[in-house]
Amino acid sequence: MLAGNVKGRRVVRWLDLKYETSLRHAMNARKTILWGTVLIVVFAGYLFSTMGRSFLPEFNEGSLNIGTVSLPGISLDEANKTGAIIDNTLLSIPEMKSVTRRQGRAELDEHALGVNGAEIEATFKLDKRPREEFMLDVREKMAGISGVNITVGQPLGHRIDHMLSGTRANIAIKLFGSDLGKLFSIANQIKTNVEGIEGLVDISVEQQIEIPQMQIKPKRDMLAKHGITINQFTEFVDIAFAGEKVSEVFEGNRSFDLVVRYDAANRGSMDNIKNALIDTKDGKKVPLYYVADVVSASGPNTINRENVQRKIVVSANVAGRDLKSVVDVVKAKIDQNIELPEGYRVEYGGQFESAEKASRLLLITSLIAILIIFLLLFQEFKDTKLAAIILLNLPLALIGGVFSLYFTTGIVSIPAIIGFITLFGIATRNGILLISNYQTLEMQGYNLFDTIIIGSRERLSPILMTALTAALALIPLALSGNVAGNEIQSPMAKVILGGLLTSTLLNIFIVPIVYYLVSRNKHHLNTEKA
Repeated sequence: MLAGNVKGRRVVRWLDLKYETSLRHAMNARKTILWGTVLIVVFAGYLFSTMGRSFLPEFNEGSLNIGTVSLPGISLDEANKTGAIIDNTLLSIPEMKSVTRRQGRAELDEHALGVNGAEIEATFKLDKRPREEFMLDVREKMAGISGVNITVGQPLGHRIDHMLSGTRANIAIKLFGSDLGKLFSIANQIKTNVEGIEGLVDISVEQQIEIPQMQIKPKRDMLAKHGITINQFTEFVDIAFAGEKVSEVFEGNRSFDLVVRYDAANRGSMDNIKNALIDTKDGKKVPLYYVADVVSASGPNTINRENVQRKIVVSANVAGRDLKSVVDVVKAKIDQNIELPEGYRVEYGGQFESAEKASRLLLITSLIAILIIFLLLFQEFKDTKLAAIILLNLPLALIGGVFSLYFTTGIVSIPAIIGFITLFGIATRNGILLISNYQTLEMQGYNLFDTIIIGSRERLSPILMTALTAALALIPLALSGNVAGNEIQSPMAKVILGGLLTSTLLNIFIVPIVYYLVSRNKHHLNTEKA
C-alpha cells in the first residue's frame, strides 16, 4: 500500500512538472494558441450548423409494429389471406422470433378500424446482421406484397408519431380541400413526386374508394304536410334501421345489449325500407317513401377532417437519414411540382415539427441558463471580466460536444441539446477552480506570472480527477447507444463526454492565458501607483 502511494505521488509530481513546462511554453505562444482555438470554435460552429436534425433518436425496442391497410370493403376472409401472406413473409426473415396480428378494431374501440386494416407485432433478435441491414430487408420484403399499404415502425415510436401528427409515421403530409376525388388525385401526385427521395420509406396514401350506399333524403314539404319535424324524421331513421340500445340482458356473468330496431325482413331491401311506416302528427302512419327519397348511390368509405376541414394524408417514414433534411427536400419537391387548385392547401406534421418547437424552447432555456451562470459568477467574484473568463469554458466545451456528435451519429436530437445544456454547467466548474486559486495567491503577494503558473499547477490534479471521474461514468452510456432503453441517454453522454475532454484540456491553457492578458494591465497600473 505504501509503495503504491509513493508511486502515485511520483506520477502526480511528474505530471505537475510536465504541465508547468507546457504552460510556460503556452504563455510564450499565447497569441498562436488563442487564434488557433478561435478557429476551432468557429469550425465547430460550422459543423453544428451542417449536421442533421431529428426529434428523438431511433429506438431499438426489439419488436416491430407493422400497420397494413388494404382496400376498404374487403371481406374478412380476403383480409385474412393477405395478412397470412404478410405473416409468412415476416417469418421468413431469420431474425424474426414471433408474429402476432390483429385484424380490424371494434366500432367502439378508441381507434376503430375495419377488417381491411391490421396491426402486426413482430419480435426479433439481431444476431449476425446490423439493425440497418435488417430493417432494409424487412422493407424490401414488405414492398413485394401488392394491394396493401404497409408502414413499418416500432410500438413506442408509432405511438409517439400518432400523438404528434395523428398518423403512425414520422412525416404526415396533410392535404386539405373540399372535393374528396381531387384530394385523392393530388395525394397520389404527391406520393409519385416524393417516392425517389433518399431516406424516405413506407410512403402511403390514405385509402379512398367509392362504396355502395343507400341514401334517405327527406322531402321537407311532405314532412311539413304530415306534421313531422326533421328531428323526428332523423330519430325514426336512426332507431328503425341502425337501432338504439334500451337495456342490457344478463346471462350468467355475461351481459348483452338489448337493441330496438326493425327486423331484417323490414330493413333488408330498398323496397322494404321505402315501405317502412312512420308516425304522423295526427297518429296515422304513412310509408317512408311518402316523405323521403330512398335512392341507391355511392360515396366515400371514410371522410377525415381536421379543424372542420376535409383532409387526406400522405404518410412516410425516414430511414438512414436525418428527419429535417428529408422534410426540406419533400417540401421543395411539392412546391416545385404540385399545383394546388384554389381552396386547397398542404400542411406538414410529424416529429420534425415537434423537434423545431422543442429546439426553440431549449435555445431560450440555454440562454437563460448562461445568463444565470454569469450572474452567479459575478455575484461570487464581483468582476465582470473574471465571470466572462470563466464562461470561456462554454465554447471550449462546445468543441468536443460537436465533434463527438459529428463523428458518431451526425444528427442533433433533443437529447443531444439537453446534453449541451448540462455540459455548460459542468464546464464552468474548472474555470472557477482556477480563478479562485489565482485570487488567493494574489492576496498572498505573488506576482501575476507566478500566480498563474503556481495556481494552475496546484489545480491541475483536482481538475483532472473530477473530469476523469465524470468521464468514466459516461463511457458505458456513450458506447451502448444500440442497447434497448439507452437510445436517449447515449447522445447526451456523447456530448457531455466530448465536451468534458476539450473543455478540460483547453481550460488548463486558455484560461491562464486569457487571465494573464486581462490582468497584466491592471497589475502594471498597480505597480506604477506603488
